[in-house]
Amino acid sequence: MRRPVLPGDVSAVARALLAVPQDCRLSLCRRIFGGAAEAAAHCGVLGRLHPVWGDGSLSAAARRYDLSCEPFLDDPDYLGCTRLVLRELASAAGGRLEAPAP
Repeated sequence: MRRPVLPGDVSAVARALLAVPQDCRLSLCRRIFGGAAEAAAHCGVLGRLHPVWGDGSLSAAARRYDLSCEPFLDDPDYLGCTRLVLRELASAAGGRLEAPAP
């Protein structure tokens, strides 16, 4: 991914994950991250949107799938999906994300 990741990107991916059964969430999350990366490369080379994945943002890639309605932030399933997205984001960043200061 080349595009900066915004809070709306995390929310969109988490909402896409919330719309599928729990055992499908990790593979869908990785598919969305892969699609966003493919779109970012496509946009960088050709200067136009990827026909399937969009502009290279996680939000555009997630919106290719059904999204659940925006839940409250304290919804346990939504929190689990958000944690999954953030874990995959940290993994994609290659561990470059630092822990917050104490």
